[in-house]
Amino acid sequence: MQDLVARMNAICDAQPFDTTWYAKDLATGWEADRGGDVVVPSASTRKTSILMHALSKVHEGALRLDEPCTIEQRLQEGVDSGTYQYMTPGCVIPLRDALVNMIITSDNVCTQIVLERLERDALNAWCRRIGMVGTTHRVNFPPPGLAWDHPVDAVASTTARDQGVLLDRMAAGAADAGAAALLGATRELCQLGLDILSWQRLRNLIPSLLPARTKVANKTGRGPRGRMDAGLVYRNDRPRFIISVFTDRVPETLPDELPGYTAAYATAGRLARLCWDTMD
Repeated sequence: MQDLVARMNAICDAQPFDTTWYAKDLATGWEADRGGDVVVPSASTRKTSILMHALSKVHEGALRLDEPCTIEQRLQEGVDSGTYQYMTPGCVIPLRDALVNMIITSDNVCTQIVLERLERDALNAWCRRIGMVGTTHRVNFPPPGLAWDHPVDAVASTTARDQGVLLDRMAAGAADAGAAALLGATRELCQLGLDILSWQRLRNLIPSLLPARTKVANKTGRGPRGRMDAGLVYRNDRPRFIISVFTDRVPETLPDELPGYTAAYATAGRLARLCWDTMD
């Protein structure tokens, strides 16, 4: 496994930006990281913790998956992610569908619907309680026109390890009621969370170089400073390994004049493929 770590780090070292990652082999428990505890902008990877905290509130009885949610025009203004920004105002969907679209298309209309039903302090406390000690939810959305070199504390932040910890706890919770209770949920709700992540439509990072139709339960992120992804990769329909990749301070244009984000995508894909080929 030391050879795997060296090869993963060599890929990162060759890029003109910072990359942190965390990986865990679920068959053996082996884990490794590169700057796994470095706090970085989370972008939309934060939505996995929002999803699971919301599901814990469903378990409490404070929320209902069938609760009707109205797509309001005020929620569509200034949104640049997802599809509900284009829908007719006034249409109604259940909370369950808002959670799904918050994840699978990173829909920010639906994200606002979910966040308006949660308390930020309680969300942050939940993250700390389950072991996401480097994760902080600060604002619902970054302010417009945020500069490329904005400080980390201007936005929600996390670490590569924190995202791995969350996915690990979700996988454990789907298999064991006691582990699910640590998340404030049930086995069924943990499995629902993983199912929703596995319906992800944005597959240009971790899944991009894996064999076609590989099941990956992941959540991507896109921000002014970089691209990121955290996912649980399956083999033969069983959870096989966890990998999270955060690229930061990605230049807008590379020396070869290609967009910087293309190298960020490729880096995440190559790291995931190395794990896939090694953890067979």
